Amino acid sequence: MFAAASLNAAFSDIATEVFEPQNPGVSVKFSFEGSSTLVDQITNGAPADVFASADQRNMQKAIDADLVEDPINFTDNELTLIVPAGNPGNVTGLDDSLSGIKLVVCHPEVPCGNLTKDVFDRAGIDLNPVSEEQKVTDVRGKIESGEGDAGLVYRTDAIAAGDKVEVIPMSVKGTNIYPIAVVKEAKDPELAQKFIDAVLSDAGQEIMASYGFSTVSE
Repeated sequence: MFAAASLNAAFSDIATEVFEPQNPGVSVKFSFEGSSTLVDQITNGAPADVFASADQRNMQKAIDADLVEDPINFTDNELTLIVPAGNPGNVTGLDDSLSGIKLVVCHPEVPCGNLTKDVFDRAGIDLNPVSEEQKVTDVRGKIESGEGDAGLVYRTDAIAAGDKVEVIPMSVKGTNIYPIAVVKEAKDPELAQKFIDAVLSDAGQEIMASYGFSTVSE
């Protein structure tokens, strides 16, 4: 299962609490990376049964490359501005307080990075990060450790970080819709679809919600 890094905890729980009990003897092997990295890996022949992207743009790349079957939207996630506990950089929002601090974001090719660029463009402020990460979880890690003064992550990352970070309100909002699909070269398309069904089930959606994800319609 190839899935966006932000899905790590939720999908791991869905596998152990929903999918595997329904399919005795089957265990799930995950690869959690940035969605753009996963598309590249599948394109280059990496074995995958399911692809779950953190945005529609990278799923569209997979569609255009004829890699996946009939994607379905299964959740969404909101961009969130976080700072280390205590807010040492005195960040107040998407404003001049971001100038001269250590701002950490995702690389523009990664869904959270593309969304960050869009939000900053709409806010009319320059984006001058000290670091661009390939995974949103790496952005979160640098803020949790205090290596960065502020970072743009997803709502679910802010929740997962707990009291290690503080959330700063944003004047401009941004949301990514997450699609999931069976990979055309899947070794077992039926089992792959069963995992997607587990994600879409009431039990799967309850797990997603417990991590801060929202449910979206098809």
